[in-house]
Amino acid sequence: MAKNTPQSPAPTPQTHLIIKGAREHNLKNVSLTIPKRTLTVITGVSGSGKSSLAFDTIYAEGQRRYVESLSAYARQFLELNNKPDVDRIDGLAPAIAIEQKTTSKNPRSTVGTITEIYDYLRLLYANAGIAHCPNHPDVVITAQTIQQMVDHVTAWPSGTKLMVMAPVVRGRKGEYVKERQHWQALGYTRAEINGELVELSDPLKLTKNEKHDISLVIDRLVLKEGKDNGIATRLADSLATALKLSEGLVEVVQMDSKSPEGRKLFSEKHSCPICGHSTQLEPRLFSFNSPFGACQTCDGLGEVIFFNPDLIVPDESLTLNQGAIHAWREKAGREGFQLSKGGAYYLKALSRHYGFSLDTPYVKLPSTVKDMLIHGSGSDRIEFKFEGGKSTFSTKKPFDGVLDILRRRWEESTNPYAREDLNRYRSAKPCEACNGARLNPSAMVVTVGQKNVHQYTSMSISSALQFTEHLQTSLTGSAEKIATPILREINARLGFLNHVGLNYLSLERTAGTLSGGEAQRIRLASQIGSGLTGVLYVLDEPSIGLHQRDNTRLLETLTKLRDLDNTVLVVEHDEDAIRMADYVIDMGPLAGVNGGEMIAAGNVDNLINEPRSITGQYLSGKRAINVPSKRRPVSERQITVHNAQGNNLQNLTVSFPVGVLTCVTGVSGSGKSTLVMDTLHHALAARLNGNKEQPAKHAKITGLEHIDKLVNIDQSPIGRTPRSNPATYTGIYGPIRDWYAALPESKARGYGPGRFSFNVKGGRCEACEGDGVIKVEMHFLPDVYVQCEVCHGKRFNRETLEVIFKGKSIADVLDMTVADAYEFFSGVPRLAKQLKTLSDVGLGYIKLGQSATTLSGGEAQRVKLAKELTKIATGRTLYILDEPTTGLHFADIDQLLKVLHRLVDAGNTMVIIEHNLDVIKTADWLIDIGPEGGSGGGELVAEGTPEQVAKVKTSHTGQYLIPLLKAKPVIAEDKPKKPAKAKKAA
Repeated sequence: MAKNTPQSPAPTPQTHLIIKGAREHNLKNVSLTIPKRTLTVITGVSGSGKSSLAFDTIYAEGQRRYVESLSAYARQFLELNNKPDVDRIDGLAPAIAIEQKTTSKNPRSTVGTITEIYDYLRLLYANAGIAHCPNHPDVVITAQTIQQMVDHVTAWPSGTKLMVMAPVVRGRKGEYVKERQHWQALGYTRAEINGELVELSDPLKLTKNEKHDISLVIDRLVLKEGKDNGIATRLADSLATALKLSEGLVEVVQMDSKSPEGRKLFSEKHSCPICGHSTQLEPRLFSFNSPFGACQTCDGLGEVIFFNPDLIVPDESLTLNQGAIHAWREKAGREGFQLSKGGAYYLKALSRHYGFSLDTPYVKLPSTVKDMLIHGSGSDRIEFKFEGGKSTFSTKKPFDGVLDILRRRWEESTNPYAREDLNRYRSAKPCEACNGARLNPSAMVVTVGQKNVHQYTSMSISSALQFTEHLQTSLTGSAEKIATPILREINARLGFLNHVGLNYLSLERTAGTLSGGEAQRIRLASQIGSGLTGVLYVLDEPSIGLHQRDNTRLLETLTKLRDLDNTVLVVEHDEDAIRMADYVIDMGPLAGVNGGEMIAAGNVDNLINEPRSITGQYLSGKRAINVPSKRRPVSERQITVHNAQGNNLQNLTVSFPVGVLTCVTGVSGSGKSTLVMDTLHHALAARLNGNKEQPAKHAKITGLEHIDKLVNIDQSPIGRTPRSNPATYTGIYGPIRDWYAALPESKARGYGPGRFSFNVKGGRCEACEGDGVIKVEMHFLPDVYVQCEVCHGKRFNRETLEVIFKGKSIADVLDMTVADAYEFFSGVPRLAKQLKTLSDVGLGYIKLGQSATTLSGGEAQRVKLAKELTKIATGRTLYILDEPTTGLHFADIDQLLKVLHRLVDAGNTMVIIEHNLDVIKTADWLIDIGPEGGSGGGELVAEGTPEQVAKVKTSHTGQYLIPLLKAKPVIAEDKPKKPAKAKKAA
């Protein structure tokens, strides 16, 4: 229920957020007021200026004002936003943005660390955990007495020289000047600092920001035979002194031993009575980011990166001369490859020495030769000849192997682009030492409720919540007193995650594998847990990737955030969110230069009554995405995945009809992506494209004869550098350069297509190297990008810009929107066709030269789709799309659906993972996976036409389809042949 907001006749900074003259990006001097302590939704077609208003103006100014209030010292560590182009903003509260792209890609960042649940778990296991010996798992580690320590040490051979040390500093930063003076005052003269034995009086300076280990030398003695020699008494006194100094820890070192076994750490708190293994239970023992807790093999990552031979030779049907070894190939013509010069230097010598042909397909080479190429020649010395100009020289040496050569290049390279190129040959595999748990053996043998910390974090959030709730009632005595406040915090955070539809995730899930919607809802749950009030929250489409069933719970979460006396500003296209909002702002009327205006503001009725509001037209029903009048028939041609068991799939066998549009649906975490991406896509990519990614576990896939091409259109960036843009990615820029090179002025000057590239010398401005801007470092202020004074942001030199077509230079063309460029090149069929395709997928508002790094995931996906549409279709292509409606308005979805159906009409097959009901209701066939997420999913709930699925009462998707399927479509055939029903294992 929307909160009733009293209408204030005169908005003030106390009651409203007042924006005057916003002109950021395409905003056209927008002025508006937003009521505080409300849930306000900003909507409008893609590119209309929603994000420019919410994030680039309101949030950016709020963040800038906060950072500017800090000291100059603090500001140098923070990235300052430039002042947005706005006259003034009054009533601005501290702003927090919860975007889709702010989650860390750091492999050490997990759901548990982002939400801080893992921090509480470390506290729980350190204070209430039961430690076991890693060498004797059935033995509980108990506290050691000084007598036990003495007995253990005196059992060592007679004559052993010992040193008793107190580890007073373990892995902590600091200079420790005053501490060393204090230890000297106590009478201690020597210490082991970072593994080196030194005098405390030595002028040794420790680096303040590095971690150090310091152990004081308490005593040195030699073990002697006999019981009455006084050694035991002296040792006991020294141990007692050390334990007192270092809070219960003491280390005894065999001075003549260099092995780890010669150092024994004792704890008066925990040790194994059989082997004497000591474990100090403290929070950092359970941190995979600390050297005390992390697995020593993988450094706490849970996986190791290695150069993968399968990626080095991706296509074994090629010969070595054709570039079978991918790292030693170069382009030869438009499609082919050939052996590079660097590769030829090695391979010609190797072929002479071992007597094999460089024209033999790699797959037919002897296994000994293939092993030698990858791993090296061992002790065999090969004669390598180098011919350069008139000089020739030769050398004899063993061949290191491609793996070692690439590994060495990786270690020696400091160039990020070179490393990125080498990275394509590297893969990750689970660490064999810790089996992906990230922690060392000592941490893995500590349990709470008979589960170690890795077992707990590998459970789904819903299961973890049940476990901790049960744990809270089962603990007794001191354990209950210690654990209760910790468990209360853990349960609260798990409850929030559960409530926003993330019950299927596990706490160990890495941040980089989360979708934008999942990452945003995790941060949303964390913010509710923080309990802040009086804050301005700005969110970017939190409903992305969420099933309609979970949408209600998400909206309840947003209203809860509002009810904490916060102002919640949401950029959103979801109809339920728009209708539930207290206040709605509609931007438009269209995209790009045709948008940037506030069309309507108020409640839903205000939008409906505004004739220019496209959103209002869809909300009123004047415009709609209609159910098709007839659906394509489903024939016996099908691609069937048999016995899929990846992740949570329950031995699933399911068929995808060929030649139709199939939607795979289900609640979040039900197994859709595992089935479509991890199983179907990876298996087909290996078969058709030679990809080496391992598909998820399954028995077989049949029906592959029905397709000859696989295209996966995902939401990954189209480029990682600002130089990459839609024009270069789609290939449009090539013909545009050709066109300008063919103009009479270019021919007269001898300019080729390369003259019109901003990536190479010749035509670009060398002052800014084709960037158009120059970065100026400001240290305490944000880095400033100033327009290049030579080219004035045009990126090209003066001579290149003098080549004009219809009064526009090549720089002017790059600055055009797709829609403007289509009109400009309407008389050039080749260019007009490609530009029309970009416009058809809803990207008419983006600029041809817009940096790829500024495109959203949804925009990047549609750029890829446009690129595929320009290619010649085989009629037997399988297209796989993952939520293509991300970030799209009703009108954009309507336009996109026409494009997708056009591809299917050409005889192709399309499989779409989707939650949007407007897409689902227009599909020919549905495969509904569920019924729930995580362990409660992975089954085939329903399959058939949308009308058939709507009749299945156990299908959450089906129940939401019922009101949308008012008019039943006519199927093209009276009795379509349906694929076999999926069978679930008994």
